[in-house]
Amino acid sequence: MIRPGMVSATFREKKAERILELCVQADLKAVEWSENAHVMPDDPDGAGLLYQKTRDAGLSVAAYGSYYRLGENDDPETVFLKSVKSAAALKAPLIRVWAGKKPSAEVTEAEREKLAAETRLISSLAATKGIKVAFEWHKNSLTDTNESAMRFLKEIGDANVYCLWQPTVALNMAERTEGIDLLKDRLLNLHVYYWKEGIRRPLSEGVNEWKEYLKHVNRDDRFALLEFVMDNTEEQFLEDAKTLHGLLD
Repeated sequence: MIRPGMVSATFREKKAERILELCVQADLKAVEWSENAHVMPDDPDGAGLLYQKTRDAGLSVAAYGSYYRLGENDDPETVFLKSVKSAAALKAPLIRVWAGKKPSAEVTEAEREKLAAETRLISSLAATKGIKVAFEWHKNSLTDTNESAMRFLKEIGDANVYCLWQPTVALNMAERTEGIDLLKDRLLNLHVYYWKEGIRRPLSEGVNEWKEYLKHVNRDDRFALLEFVMDNTEEQFLEDAKTLHGLLD
């Protein structure tokens, strides 16, 4: 089944306790806790406390949303282990990472090989704690097109590496649904929002679009996580949550 939840960076300025209250009010089931907003790297004590608060609220941890980017660190092992420590204490099933820092069309073959090797390294570190690694599906990275993303997963060749998915504005509807189809068992969670011409809009305006996306997503156990609320208001968040429930029902 697909269970509803939220990405905590949606309200990065709010305290974790308020995030949990909003999730309970909206009858959501999980939170992707965002690094540097509500959980810090290399802080297993704080992450463990947040896990307990999440469980006490009747919610699950959907993911640890790190801001680790491939190709940014001279010592990737040391840097990524900080995220792994917190993710493990948070009992997160996956760590979200970013597939580089520039458009795939600008990445050389040598750079791709280096980033693939780095991915295998961080994946092995996460795997020691039973945690998956999942790329953000995002512009200005190696997951900015379907072709580049699928090629990169093949180049990595690691069974512990997956992708999240969201309706990237750089792709059209046909390309977006094709991306879901191509990912197959490499697809984990969905990030749910609706933008029109680059502007945040109520999710209710994107119902037909999301119905089409969901036709391409199998009903394996995963989360659909709200993100990017129009005007960053709690009221709109609660309305979007109602729409999300209707889509998943």
